[in-house]
Amino acid sequence: MTRYFFTLLFTVITGAVAAQTNIIGFTSENTKKQLELEKSFESKLNPKNLDEWMQKMSAQPHWVGTEFGRKNAEWIQKQFKSWGYDAKIETYHVLFPYPKIRVVEMTAPTTYTAKLTAVPVDGDEFTAQGDALLPSYNAFSTDGDVEAELVFVNYGIPADYEELDKLGISVEGKIVIAKYAGSWRGIKPKLAAEHGAIGCLIYSDPKDDGYVRGDVYPKGAFKNKTGVQRGSVMDMPTYPGDVLTPGYGATKDAKRLNREDAPTITKIPVLPISNEDAQPLLQALDGQVVPNSWKGGLPITYHIGPGPAKVHLKLEFDWQLKPAHNVIATMKGTDFPDQWVMRGNHHDAWVHGANDPISGMVALMEEARAVGELAKKGHKPKRTLIYCAWDAEEPGLIGSTEWVEDHKAELQQKVVAYINTDGNGRGFLGAGGSHSLQAMVSEVAGTVIDPQKGVSVKERKSALNRVNGGEKDFGLYALGSGSDYTPFIQHAGIAALNLGFGGENAGGEYHTIYDTYPHYKRFKDPEFAYGVALANTAGRISLRLANADVLPFEYEQWHQTVSTYLQEVINTSETMRREVEKHNKMVDENIYELAADPRKPFKKPVKEEEIPYLNFAPLQNAMAAMETSIAAFSKIDISKLSAAKRDDLNNKLMLAEHVLTSEEGLPRRGWYKHQIYAPGFYTGYGVKTLPGVREAIEQKNWTEAQEQINKLADTFNAFNTYIQKMSPLN
Repeated sequence: MTRYFFTLLFTVITGAVAAQTNIIGFTSENTKKQLELEKSFESKLNPKNLDEWMQKMSAQPHWVGTEFGRKNAEWIQKQFKSWGYDAKIETYHVLFPYPKIRVVEMTAPTTYTAKLTAVPVDGDEFTAQGDALLPSYNAFSTDGDVEAELVFVNYGIPADYEELDKLGISVEGKIVIAKYAGSWRGIKPKLAAEHGAIGCLIYSDPKDDGYVRGDVYPKGAFKNKTGVQRGSVMDMPTYPGDVLTPGYGATKDAKRLNREDAPTITKIPVLPISNEDAQPLLQALDGQVVPNSWKGGLPITYHIGPGPAKVHLKLEFDWQLKPAHNVIATMKGTDFPDQWVMRGNHHDAWVHGANDPISGMVALMEEARAVGELAKKGHKPKRTLIYCAWDAEEPGLIGSTEWVEDHKAELQQKVVAYINTDGNGRGFLGAGGSHSLQAMVSEVAGTVIDPQKGVSVKERKSALNRVNGGEKDFGLYALGSGSDYTPFIQHAGIAALNLGFGGENAGGEYHTIYDTYPHYKRFKDPEFAYGVALANTAGRISLRLANADVLPFEYEQWHQTVSTYLQEVINTSETMRREVEKHNKMVDENIYELAADPRKPFKKPVKEEEIPYLNFAPLQNAMAAMETSIAAFSKIDISKLSAAKRDDLNNKLMLAEHVLTSEEGLPRRGWYKHQIYAPGFYTGYGVKTLPGVREAIEQKNWTEAQEQINKLADTFNAFNTYIQKMSPLN
């Protein structure tokens, strides 16, 4: 076994927990106390509570604005109060569209009217609640009444439109039909509109999410032919949260945009449909047969079109302000009450939401209950712990975003870190977030035992990494978007984590009427063993952040990770240059024309603009300077610091993430302030690291790319100065 001994704050230990003499951020004496506390905490976790609470909270549909959603929030508040927390409900008033009219019908060459209804299944009474179930739709689609020829666009991502362009096929004035997957759903209507389409349909192909993958519900976990994935298509890469109050809280009396001026509502109508409703439309398409990579699992030959299938799409929504109820439960710290460790999970769902989000919510609650028991026995946290149950996450991270925007100034001064969870299941630990927390999370993962394998969750995840050809070391993935960490890290510049187990719980219930307690018990985490593992993992992280002598941020691993991002960006630029040179040479030599199939449409490509050499030296120099500063900072013996110097260091550490932000934000989407992590403009949930530079290069905006390189270098230089100032010797 290999050990790397740094000083007190930055000790990274691998191996058995029993061998630990120090954990990151704790003195030797307090390491022992902390590990004993965590052992006591773990012993209090009870899977029966998770089971009981899931049954209660998923008994009825509870999307934002529903009566049952309000009752759930009030019940959660009551539980927190009984566990010793000061719990309150903070309500925001947010725009939420409810579907009034949904029509999809094929008008040529034959006729077909889409059913737009998922069928109840035997053995699951929750799927037979009729009008109580939220109709399938995409929230924040615009109203519309359009009719046009249909074009199949595969997943509807940028690469697919590049393929259509090569084939000489346009979607202008057409309605597109795209498969779910490949990217976040909101990107599909966004790109379709940019290419001139007037409407968009999205369906779940059985190859991605249905009988091709396994037995369908109720026999198996996967989506049956009538299942439809609901979901928001709000343009969250521009900004999440209430569409009418960008950048500030949607309080009762807040000034609101006119709905027609809200930039995050789609430009064209969009609706999700089942593969049962999609098949007749796709079968009626003619034109070129799709490329092999576009073929799905339906028993048809997939054609692109356009036409002769012609579709009429009509949508109308009831646009109303609805109350979003956030539960905020606080346990004041004994030593540092103005340093906050925050935990969050949302409580709203599209329908019943047993998996998404209740499986994560009940884990958070059991964690908080056990912490409350410890506090009643005299083990209150040194720093303030705040547990949050967010509302209106599903339509666009609305509840958490409005709360962060409303309290932003205070949060930026007091929050140490935010730890997020969402849906949870059986399998492997997935952990993403600020890489300054990677060493600490890795250490915690080494102490939590996997319920199935009897080894640490770190060891099991590392084994999976190696099987998949990756690094054997445990690491955090970078955060894009898709859950409530987004406003904390990417808008407010607060260090954040996102945690959850999965990988052995595949199924097709996501955002459908089938996300129910019976489905979860059969296919996701039957004994709630991984719910307890999640509570154990997140709870230990929260307790370490709350009790550490010095906050457990570590920057050597941060620097290694960010260095890989920089090299990726440089390599992307070089690869693009080589590809353009190759392409232009092939155009000159008529290679494309000679290779084209004369029986198929062919659009002769044109030469592309040559790619200039970008000057990455400012970034490379800044990274080199940081490496030196971080190495010096990591050698400081914090155990020799006075209490005053230690307090000063903690105050600086908790604000360090904010230095990695820029107040003007990213180009064309200033809400996103972080310069290291952001959701991609055309990926949605998917992350773009070093986003300003990376996306400018991908979009071939070379002037902006150089500007963003220089801007990011300024951010890195400021961070280097901040690291130097954090040293108690300076």
